Amino acid sequence: MSTAPTRRPVSDVSAGVGLSGLAALVAWLLVCRNWAFIAEALALPGPRAPLSGPYASVATLFFTGAAMTAWSLLVDKVHRRPSTGIDWSRRSSGTLDVSITKIASLWATWAAIGFFYCVCRWYWDGQYLFAMEVIGAAALPVFVLSIPYVLWLDRHLVNPRDSAWHFGAMLIGREAWDAEEVKKHWRAWAIKGFFGAFMISILPGGFARVVGADFGAIIHSPVDLGALTIEALFLVDVQIGTVGYLFTFRPLDAHIRSGNPLLAGWVAALMCYPPFVWGTMGRADVLGYEVNTGGWAHWMAAYDLLLWGWAALMVALTAIYAWATFAFGLRFSNLTYRGVLTNGPYRFTRHPAYLSKNLFWWASTLPFLVTNGSVSDAVRNTVMLAVVSGIYYWRARTEEAHLLAEDAKYREYHAWMAENALITRAFSKLGERLRPVQVQAAE
Repeated sequence: MSTAPTRRPVSDVSAGVGLSGLAALVAWLLVCRNWAFIAEALALPGPRAPLSGPYASVATLFFTGAAMTAWSLLVDKVHRRPSTGIDWSRRSSGTLDVSITKIASLWATWAAIGFFYCVCRWYWDGQYLFAMEVIGAAALPVFVLSIPYVLWLDRHLVNPRDSAWHFGAMLIGREAWDAEEVKKHWRAWAIKGFFGAFMISILPGGFARVVGADFGAIIHSPVDLGALTIEALFLVDVQIGTVGYLFTFRPLDAHIRSGNPLLAGWVAALMCYPPFVWGTMGRADVLGYEVNTGGWAHWMAAYDLLLWGWAALMVALTAIYAWATFAFGLRFSNLTYRGVLTNGPYRFTRHPAYLSKNLFWWASTLPFLVTNGSVSDAVRNTVMLAVVSGIYYWRARTEEAHLLAEDAKYREYHAWMAENALITRAFSKLGERLRPVQVQAAE
């Protein structure tokens, strides 16, 4: 007898949060693309050209984040939720010592992350140079603004002695502290430090190409138009994803409640990002799956209708991937539990981003077709991309294990999806059919 709930649990994030961020992003992109006309009409100083520079891409974060913040506070009223850990009627005046300990904790944490950036060579080369420039410019304001923020918030927190306080108490050594809380603090900040720098580093490239693109010149080319549309959709993913890493504030109910405590989860996730990715996916070593592949445009060049259809397929897959990100609103980040998302593409599968991303790689690369006719290259490419897909499956399972342990609502969502969601139900039934075969093989 099924124990799945009869209804899909209500999402902790409304659709309006992500949609408001998407609308703000599109509006700002239009402003940047038409800046020459706007500046001329308003007689503004400066060059008459599109705003396609790297700092315009950073400014996008504030417009997008502000729109999602406004929706969250004014419409969803997330600041009133018990899950924030805030009681706004509380006006405690005896939290100064707690706040000082917490500020010391945060400053020490940021100093340690800064040291990590300094000693790791990859942060001082290529795209990461811009991230270091941005983080360096933001460091002093963040240090200074942390003082009034912590002092203000601690007066209203139900439990101001959170994981940040425990790390500070460990440093100061005057009060008892909990080692598990210290680990919780460092898992959250390790995630923000590692992935935050990466996300900032990839902001400028796609932004400049979308802002400066001449759509009229490529409107009749399925390859070029598809590539630019995919670039724009990845821009949505990167911009809103970066906002998620930066806007981890309790009053927005977007704080990191826990980082994944499973080592397997960290290994699976880190394998998919620089600097680890440079030695694995995307190159001809370890897990390289694009050796002598021509890609979809090469193999379909003689068939216009097929080119248009295949381009549409890949745009659709990328759109699902971007949707899976902006559906999170302010709460997107890897390896974290920040509430339960059950709407948007998460109505159909528990992992729409991973599924669409992997299908995109298979459809765009076509690893089993190689330009040199080598059977061994075709086999290697196919096997290596299958391994990459396997890594994402492993990553998904570790994320599920983390969330299942944290939240009863996620357990309800997990069970409901297995019984009712179109894609997840299909995979669940396939797994049930394969399980007896595995048992018989073991016997």
